[in-house]
Amino acid sequence: EEAGRFAGAIFAILLAVAGGLALLGVLAARPIVAFFVAGFLADAEAGLAVDRYELAVQAVRIIFPMTGILVLSAWSLGILNSHRRFFLPYVAPALWNMSMIAVLVFVGEPLLRSGSFGTAEMSRLLLAVCWGALLGGVLQFLVQLPTVLGLLRGFKVRLSTRVVGVRRALSAVGPALASRGVVQISGYLDQFLASFLAAGAVGALGYASRLYLLPIGLFAMSVAAAELPELSRMGGEDAESRVARASAGLRQMAFLTIPTGVGYFAFGLLLVSVIFQRGSVDAADTWLIFLVLSGYTLGLLPSTSSRLLVNVYYSMGDTATPARIAVFRLVTSASFGIGLMIWLDRLDLGQWLGEEAVGLRLGALGLALGSTVGAWVEWCLLYRSLRRRLAEMRLPLAAWGRMTGLALACAVVGLGVDHWLELSPHWLEAMIVLGLYAGTYLGVAGLLGFAEIKAWTSRSAA
Repeated sequence: EEAGRFAGAIFAILLAVAGGLALLGVLAARPIVAFFVAGFLADAEAGLAVDRYELAVQAVRIIFPMTGILVLSAWSLGILNSHRRFFLPYVAPALWNMSMIAVLVFVGEPLLRSGSFGTAEMSRLLLAVCWGALLGGVLQFLVQLPTVLGLLRGFKVRLSTRVVGVRRALSAVGPALASRGVVQISGYLDQFLASFLAAGAVGALGYASRLYLLPIGLFAMSVAAAELPELSRMGGEDAESRVARASAGLRQMAFLTIPTGVGYFAFGLLLVSVIFQRGSVDAADTWLIFLVLSGYTLGLLPSTSSRLLVNVYYSMGDTATPARIAVFRLVTSASFGIGLMIWLDRLDLGQWLGEEAVGLRLGALGLALGSTVGAWVEWCLLYRSLRRRLAEMRLPLAAWGRMTGLALACAVVGLGVDHWLELSPHWLEAMIVLGLYAGTYLGVAGLLGFAEIKAWTSRSAA
């Protein structure tokens, strides 16, 4: 019952704060868009076919309420995770995606049949997807709510900080927000800077970051989410048990993250071309997206590992140390990103790819590399500081080396098959090559007795 009262108080606080911020976002959409993508302000004066500033303002006014609802969905996720319920809160976002797809089809199908599909229709589709996202956010929250309420006793929505545990939780919010939000803030900063670069930079960053964030969401967040309640339950247990648990988590993350990174380098161009090369995205744009993805991929291992290291701090009641390090990461990423962006934006892809790539510059790659430098700096500082508190803490470097060697060997096999294959449609070739690469890696790892395969099998079953 005490837990139920605590959950009710936190829900009331989140509802008030998220609701207030959502309302503020709707009312202040214009200055918000002007701040984050200042480069869009000149569209109207330039006489462009689409005024990106006005379109972004309309989208923001829809997305802010959606974000407020997703905050409540995250409240549900936290409660379910603490009860070792992981499947429902992590499958619920599928409703969010399905809602957007359904609205897109519903609105887009008549537009396509009409035979008239220009910039006005594209703008309409964009706003339709935003409305679909808002609807999906509501569904994502509601599908979790019955199970949450079934787990809670004494639940009562009450806006109060006097409920047991609330003040302690609120004192941890600021530092946790700083450390968890650094990735989002860094992404916003990259988008802001990219809006001043040559055409294509904003799109290349957006497309590349989707693929970059995929393994972080699938592999890093799944392990980190499952390990946080288990690490927290250890309480005052000996450091050796905590270290053993953290080390196993790092190996499980890396088992799938490392081959994903190697795969991005080896088959990234093929993957990007199959997924994104259509409509206004041509072969030259595909190269730019691939290069930006490669820049991000260099920081994939520290970005994923840091998620678990931060959770080790959280399990010991320390949210301040990761926050300080996260701020330093943000400053480092911005500093290196701006410098590399200015330098690389002088390079034109047309020098290597021909006339079709003239005008596409590499400034976006500089921002991706800046993000990578920041990720490595954060990872090193987190690990060094953790070693001072847990002297037994060691990185599983030998296991990481075996995984990297196996991934490289499998990539060579995949590249050989890719060079030999000439299939049409192109997506069929990609499926064969990527399937062969992944299957070979998992199969050989199983034959070699990698313990992480059993860990992922049991985790997936749970």
